[in-house]
Amino acid sequence: MKRILIIEDDRDIVELVRYNLSKEGFQVASAQDGAAGLAAVKKSTPDLLLLDLMLPKLSGLDICREIRRDESLNRLPILMLTARGDEADRVVGLEMGADDYVTKPFSPRELVARVKALLRRTEPASDSPRLLEIGKLVIDPGSYRVTVAGKPAALSTLEFKLLFYLASRPNRVFSRDQLLDAVWGTERFVTPRSVDVYMRRLREKVEPDPENPAHLKTVRGAGYLFETRAS
Repeated sequence: MKRILIIEDDRDIVELVRYNLSKEGFQVASAQDGAAGLAAVKKSTPDLLLLDLMLPKLSGLDICREIRRDESLNRLPILMLTARGDEADRVVGLEMGADDYVTKPFSPRELVARVKALLRRTEPASDSPRLLEIGKLVIDPGSYRVTVAGKPAALSTLEFKLLFYLASRPNRVFSRDQLLDAVWGTERFVTPRSVDVYMRRLREKVEPDPENPAHLKTVRGAGYLFETRAS
Protein backbone atom coordinates (compact mmCIF):
# COMPACT_ATOMS: atom_id res chain seq x y z
CA MET A 1 0.00 0.00 0.00
CA LYS A 2 1.42 3.37 -1.04
CA ARG A 3 1.80 5.88 1.79
CA ILE A 4 0.87 9.54 1.24
CA LEU A 5 1.75 12.32 3.66
CA ILE A 6 -0.20 15.59 3.43
CA ILE A 7 1.19 18.70 5.10
CA GLU A 8 -1.73 21.11 5.23
CA ASP A 9 -3.13 23.37 7.98
CA ASP A 10 -6.73 23.37 6.71
CA ARG A 11 -8.48 20.47 8.50
CA ASP A 12 -11.32 20.34 5.95
CA ILE A 13 -8.88 19.90 3.07
CA VAL A 14 -6.96 17.24 5.00
CA GLU A 15 -10.13 15.22 5.61
CA LEU A 16 -11.27 15.63 2.00
CA VAL A 17 -7.91 14.39 0.74
CA ARG A 18 -7.74 11.58 3.30
CA TYR A 19 -11.23 10.33 2.41
CA ASN A 20 -10.68 10.31 -1.37
CA LEU A 21 -7.17 8.83 -1.33
CA SER A 22 -8.15 6.16 1.22
CA LYS A 23 -10.99 5.09 -1.10
CA GLU A 24 -8.33 4.48 -3.78
CA GLY A 25 -6.29 2.24 -1.49
CA PHE A 26 -3.71 4.72 -0.24
CA GLN A 27 -2.58 5.01 3.36
CA VAL A 28 -2.77 8.69 4.35
CA ALA A 29 -1.03 10.50 7.21
CA SER A 30 -1.06 14.24 7.88
CA ALA A 31 0.73 17.08 9.63
CA GLN A 32 -0.70 20.56 10.20
CA ASP A 33 2.44 22.69 10.24
CA GLY A 34 5.66 22.73 8.30
CA ALA A 35 8.02 21.81 11.11
CA ALA A 36 5.97 18.77 12.15
CA GLY A 37 5.55 17.75 8.51
CA LEU A 38 9.28 17.84 7.77
CA ALA A 39 9.96 15.83 10.93
CA ALA A 40 7.40 13.23 9.78
CA VAL A 41 9.08 12.98 6.36
CA LYS A 42 12.48 12.40 7.95
CA LYS A 43 11.15 9.87 10.45
CA SER A 44 9.34 7.70 7.90
CA THR A 45 9.62 8.72 4.25
CA PRO A 46 6.28 8.41 2.43
CA ASP A 47 5.84 7.34 -1.19
CA LEU A 48 4.51 10.80 -2.09
CA LEU A 49 4.21 14.16 -0.33
CA LEU A 50 1.21 16.47 -0.74
CA LEU A 51 2.51 19.85 0.36
CA ASP A 52 0.72 23.15 0.92
CA LEU A 53 2.87 26.20 0.17
CA MET A 54 1.43 28.44 2.89
CA LEU A 55 2.11 26.75 6.24
CA PRO A 56 2.76 27.87 9.83
CA LYS A 57 6.25 27.44 11.35
CA LEU A 58 7.95 26.38 8.09
CA SER A 59 6.79 27.18 4.57
CA GLY A 60 6.22 24.63 1.85
CA LEU A 61 9.02 26.17 -0.19
CA ASP A 62 11.46 25.73 2.70
CA ILE A 63 10.37 22.10 3.05
CA CYS A 64 10.93 21.51 -0.69
CA ARG A 65 14.38 23.05 -0.48
CA GLU A 66 15.32 20.96 2.56
CA ILE A 67 14.11 17.70 1.01
CA ARG A 68 15.93 18.25 -2.27
CA ARG A 69 19.19 18.97 -0.40
CA ASP A 70 18.97 15.68 1.50
CA GLU A 71 20.41 12.78 -0.51
CA SER A 72 18.26 10.27 1.36
CA LEU A 73 15.04 12.16 0.53
CA ASN A 74 15.66 13.94 -2.77
CA ARG A 75 13.81 11.40 -4.91
CA LEU A 76 10.58 11.83 -2.94
CA PRO A 77 7.74 12.90 -5.31
CA ILE A 78 6.25 16.23 -4.20
CA LEU A 79 2.83 17.48 -5.30
CA MET A 80 2.25 21.13 -4.33
CA LEU A 81 -1.07 22.43 -3.10
CA THR A 82 -1.47 26.17 -3.47
CA ALA A 83 -4.34 28.64 -3.25
CA ARG A 84 -2.48 31.02 -5.49
CA GLY A 85 -3.18 30.66 -9.18
CA ASP A 86 -0.47 32.97 -10.43
CA GLU A 87 2.01 31.21 -12.70
CA ALA A 88 4.98 32.87 -11.00
CA ASP A 89 4.10 31.18 -7.70
CA ARG A 90 3.85 27.79 -9.39
CA VAL A 91 7.21 28.31 -11.11
CA VAL A 92 8.87 29.18 -7.78
CA GLY A 93 7.47 25.97 -6.30
CA LEU A 94 8.82 23.92 -9.19
CA GLU A 95 12.18 25.64 -8.92
CA MET A 96 12.36 24.74 -5.23
CA GLY A 97 11.85 21.08 -6.12
CA ALA A 98 8.15 20.28 -6.44
CA ASP A 99 7.28 17.82 -9.22
CA ASP A 100 3.71 18.93 -9.96
CA TYR A 101 1.06 21.26 -8.55
CA VAL A 102 -2.67 21.51 -7.88
CA THR A 103 -4.31 24.91 -7.45
CA LYS A 104 -7.05 25.24 -4.83
CA PRO A 105 -9.92 24.78 -5.10
CA PHE A 106 -9.42 21.40 -6.77
CA SER A 107 -11.73 18.50 -7.46
CA PRO A 108 -11.01 15.27 -5.56
CA ARG A 109 -11.02 13.39 -8.86
CA GLU A 110 -8.32 15.67 -10.27
CA LEU A 111 -6.19 15.31 -7.15
CA VAL A 112 -6.40 11.50 -7.19
CA ALA A 113 -5.51 11.47 -10.90
CA ARG A 114 -2.47 13.64 -10.32
CA VAL A 115 -1.28 11.55 -7.38
CA LYS A 116 -1.52 8.36 -9.44
CA ALA A 117 0.17 9.94 -12.46
CA LEU A 118 3.04 11.31 -10.39
CA LEU A 119 3.60 7.95 -8.69
CA ARG A 120 3.70 6.25 -12.09
CA ARG A 121 6.17 8.78 -13.46
CA THR A 122 8.54 8.32 -10.55
CA GLU A 123 8.55 4.52 -10.55
CA PRO A 124 12.02 3.18 -11.46
CA ALA A 125 12.31 1.44 -14.80
CA SER A 126 12.10 -2.36 -14.73
CA ASP A 127 15.28 -2.69 -16.80
CA SER A 128 18.64 -1.08 -16.00
CA PRO A 129 20.18 0.72 -18.99
CA ARG A 130 23.92 1.15 -19.19
CA LEU A 131 25.86 3.60 -17.05
CA LEU A 132 26.82 6.80 -18.87
CA GLU A 133 30.17 8.55 -18.44
CA ILE A 134 30.52 11.91 -20.19
CA GLY A 135 33.57 13.91 -19.19
CA LYS A 136 33.37 14.40 -15.41
CA LEU A 137 29.70 13.45 -15.36
CA VAL A 138 28.64 9.89 -14.43
CA ILE A 139 24.97 8.89 -14.69
CA ASP A 140 23.96 5.54 -13.20
CA PRO A 141 20.38 4.51 -14.14
CA GLY A 142 20.61 1.43 -11.93
CA SER A 143 20.80 3.48 -8.74
CA TYR A 144 19.42 6.81 -10.05
CA ARG A 145 22.65 8.46 -8.93
CA VAL A 146 24.70 11.15 -10.61
CA THR A 147 28.22 12.28 -9.77
CA VAL A 148 30.10 15.32 -11.06
CA ALA A 149 33.89 15.07 -10.74
CA GLY A 150 33.35 12.31 -8.20
CA LYS A 151 30.92 14.30 -6.04
CA PRO A 152 27.24 13.23 -5.80
CA ALA A 153 24.59 15.50 -7.31
CA ALA A 154 21.26 15.36 -5.47
CA LEU A 155 18.62 14.93 -8.20
CA SER A 156 14.92 14.18 -7.83
CA THR A 157 13.54 11.23 -9.80
CA LEU A 158 12.10 13.40 -12.56
CA GLU A 159 15.28 15.49 -12.76
CA PHE A 160 17.23 12.26 -13.18
CA LYS A 161 14.89 10.96 -15.87
CA LEU A 162 15.15 14.19 -17.84
CA LEU A 163 18.96 14.22 -17.61
CA PHE A 164 19.26 10.55 -18.56
CA TYR A 165 16.86 10.91 -21.47
CA LEU A 166 18.90 13.75 -22.97
CA ALA A 167 22.33 12.31 -22.15
CA SER A 168 21.47 8.91 -23.64
CA ARG A 169 20.47 10.67 -26.90
CA PRO A 170 23.37 13.09 -27.26
CA ASN A 171 23.62 15.94 -29.76
CA ARG A 172 19.93 15.71 -30.71
CA VAL A 173 17.53 18.60 -30.20
CA PHE A 174 14.24 17.89 -28.43
CA SER A 175 11.35 20.31 -28.16
CA ARG A 176 9.70 20.97 -24.80
CA ASP A 177 6.64 18.96 -25.86
CA GLN A 178 8.81 16.01 -26.90
CA LEU A 179 10.53 16.06 -23.51
CA LEU A 180 7.20 16.29 -21.70
CA ASP A 181 5.89 13.25 -23.61
CA ALA A 182 9.08 11.26 -22.99
CA VAL A 183 9.69 12.09 -19.32
CA TRP A 184 6.31 13.12 -17.90
CA GLY A 185 4.16 10.96 -20.18
CA THR A 186 0.81 11.51 -21.85
CA GLU A 187 -1.00 11.93 -18.53
CA ARG A 188 1.03 14.98 -17.64
CA PHE A 189 -0.45 18.04 -16.01
CA VAL A 190 2.63 20.24 -16.10
CA THR A 191 3.16 22.73 -18.94
CA PRO A 192 6.04 23.23 -21.39
CA ARG A 193 7.24 26.04 -19.11
CA SER A 194 7.99 23.37 -16.51
CA VAL A 195 10.73 21.96 -18.76
CA ASP A 196 12.54 25.30 -18.57
CA VAL A 197 12.37 25.16 -14.76
CA TYR A 198 13.76 21.63 -14.68
CA MET A 199 16.58 22.53 -17.05
CA ARG A 200 17.60 25.43 -14.82
CA ARG A 201 17.60 23.10 -11.82
CA LEU A 202 19.67 20.49 -13.66
CA ARG A 203 22.24 23.03 -14.80
CA GLU A 204 22.66 24.29 -11.25
CA LYS A 205 23.32 20.74 -10.06
CA VAL A 206 25.48 19.20 -12.80
CA GLU A 207 27.13 22.05 -14.70
CA PRO A 208 30.26 23.70 -13.24
CA ASP A 209 29.11 26.99 -14.80
CA PRO A 210 25.28 26.94 -15.11
CA GLU A 211 25.27 30.21 -17.06
CA ASN A 212 27.59 28.70 -19.68
CA PRO A 213 26.70 24.99 -19.69
CA ALA A 214 29.06 22.50 -21.27
CA HIS A 215 26.38 19.88 -21.97
CA LEU A 216 22.80 21.04 -21.32
CA LYS A 217 22.34 23.46 -24.19
CA THR A 218 19.40 25.60 -25.23
CA VAL A 219 18.67 25.78 -28.96
CA ARG A 220 16.72 28.99 -29.33
CA GLY A 221 13.29 28.45 -30.85
CA ALA A 222 13.75 24.66 -30.96
CA GLY A 223 14.35 23.17 -27.50
CA TYR A 224 17.21 21.51 -25.66
CA LEU A 225 20.02 19.06 -26.28
CA PHE A 226 22.78 17.32 -24.38
CA GLU A 227 26.01 18.12 -26.19
CA THR A 228 28.98 15.76 -25.98
CA ARG A 229 31.13 17.17 -28.76
CA ALA A 230 32.99 19.31 -26.22
CA SER A 231 33.90 16.29 -24.07
